[in-house]
Amino acid sequence: MTLNFLIAPDFSPERFAGWHMLNTTLQRRSGIGLHLLTPASAHEQADILAADKADLVYANPFDAADMIRNQGYIPFARPAKRYDEMVIATGAESGTQCVEDLKPGCRIAITNNKDVRLIGLRLLEPADLTEDLIRWVLVDSYQAAARQAIKGEVEAAFFLADAYASLTRMTRSQLRVLVESAISDISHVVLAHPRIAADLPGIAQALLGVGQTPGDNDVLDALGLPSGFEPMTQEQAEFMIDLMDTLLD
Repeated sequence: MTLNFLIAPDFSPERFAGWHMLNTTLQRRSGIGLHLLTPASAHEQADILAADKADLVYANPFDAADMIRNQGYIPFARPAKRYDEMVIATGAESGTQCVEDLKPGCRIAITNNKDVRLIGLRLLEPADLTEDLIRWVLVDSYQAAARQAIKGEVEAAFFLADAYASLTRMTRSQLRVLVESAISDISHVVLAHPRIAADLPGIAQALLGVGQTPGDNDVLDALGLPSGFEPMTQEQAEFMIDLMDTLLD
């Protein structure tokens, strides 16, 4: 039997090889066949989930909340010492110097990443901007968001902090960070469908053990997760979801 391992589509392109390296490592150590699914967009991911084709999921926190509470997925791991912070940036040539300079009707480039939007709206509160006062410009990637900000086609762009850090040095030199979050309690989550509960101990042991064998650092560096993964309990997941609910209020 082969299980499908779906990876949220918000990782940087240079991490693609890292996920394949991890998938190979997990198969070898768990003895369980894993087929990696790397949807190119949130829409493609939603189609895979709707078709019930995902057995394991590396999910962003917003999607994880729904999958845990409404679909019964089991949280069992998360990246260690790596939280989902976000950055609001503008073009370096822009006259926007701080969040408060953003006015009603401003254009903000954003990917289809709900947790980034959620945190970003909190960071915009000093500007008295609510969701309906912003002209959202939906883009397919953080690279596209950066291009729009650099060209002045939007007043600002929302980025997952890791994605912003992985932009090329040249790209970042043409951007100005207005604010970065520091919540430190929200992260991606590794989830298992209830139907694979019998296989979960072996998979969890393999995943949580990555980093303890010579050569593992190559895998973790390729993933951009140098500290690997740590266990996540149902209680910890519920705490994170409650925090996100608070941000929504």
